[in-house]
Amino acid sequence: MNSPLRVAMIGNGFMGATHSQGWRTAPRVFDLDLQPEMAVMVGRNPEKNAQLAAKWGWAEASEDFEAVLSRDDIDVIDIVTPGDLHHDMAIAALRAGKHVLCEKPLANTVEQAQEMADAAATARANGIVAMVGFTYRRVPAVAFARQLVERGAVGQIRQVRAQYLQDWLADPGSPLTWRLDKSKAGSGALGDIGAHAVDLAQFVTGLNLTEVSGVMETFVKERPVLAEGQGLSGSAGTETGPVTVDDYAAFHGRFDSGALGLFEATRFATGRKNALRLEVSGDKGSLAFDFEDMNVIEYYDATAPSTEQGFRRIFVTEAEHPYLEAWWPPGHGLGYEHGFSHQVRDLVQAIAAGEQATPTFDDGYQVQRVLDAVERSSARGSAWTATQ
Repeated sequence: MNSPLRVAMIGNGFMGATHSQGWRTAPRVFDLDLQPEMAVMVGRNPEKNAQLAAKWGWAEASEDFEAVLSRDDIDVIDIVTPGDLHHDMAIAALRAGKHVLCEKPLANTVEQAQEMADAAATARANGIVAMVGFTYRRVPAVAFARQLVERGAVGQIRQVRAQYLQDWLADPGSPLTWRLDKSKAGSGALGDIGAHAVDLAQFVTGLNLTEVSGVMETFVKERPVLAEGQGLSGSAGTETGPVTVDDYAAFHGRFDSGALGLFEATRFATGRKNALRLEVSGDKGSLAFDFEDMNVIEYYDATAPSTEQGFRRIFVTEAEHPYLEAWWPPGHGLGYEHGFSHQVRDLVQAIAAGEQATPTFDDGYQVQRVLDAVERSSARGSAWTATQ
């Protein structure tokens, strides 16, 4: 039997469900060098937390983060709380000698993200691993796109276009949630989903954004308030509260290579449910990805004879493609939840090998600098603003 790796997860919302899926499934699919054990889930509401802990496969439920953090039998802290709690919890966990997985965006401010990256660097010297949860990196088609770029399939990159389009806030009657509160979420569409677009672009290309020119807008500035304890499926009353984050963000960006990028993040794209899109254009070819067709990469080879040129669809389901050696026969596509199993695999194997897992807190800090620069640019009338 492999040595156990005991995990405590902090938070029990939507991301708690997905991370639980990853922790449950990864050791049953991949041959891991350590055996993850779902030891305890921490949440504020005792009844809800106990119910979900049992449902999702956690051995215990707790309402006391500090008590869990002090336990010698906990090796990993998985943070899936709203963004305002990431900074204090992650730093406390690292200082307690725990490995940390923290959901994105890393923090609510660039200053907090820097402090978290610094804490991770200090912990790394003592063999502690810290990773930020940009899970879309683990989609096999995305990981394969990075491989194509690395081997020169698109040549010198000139342009990058990235979008993350959702529509779950298009109805102005949708209730006010923590994601619409800047004090908890840090930002709206920009940080919630735009962070994924930024990370995806930087990951696939291997380039970093150095300056941006952006605009942000809040379309619906007041929303109905739910009664305390009422779920999102309930009907809101007549009381409304202010929306303090952006509904829409768009920006031009310049990469450290000189390539240019165009980014858009919105939760008002009516009809688009989860359209995370990336297109990379170079002097030898292009590639395109859309999460709503997540098992496919479109690839254009500009070096082919003109009679053979055109985008072709590559179905990323072969055993030789990233992560797929452990899954199904070719042609049997994967889904959203598989990225979380891949995340667990990569984290556990890095811990077992004594290596740094990616994306690092430094990577999360880099994304946070981009988000901060977009916000500052928008406040200055879309002026070009450095990310450093």
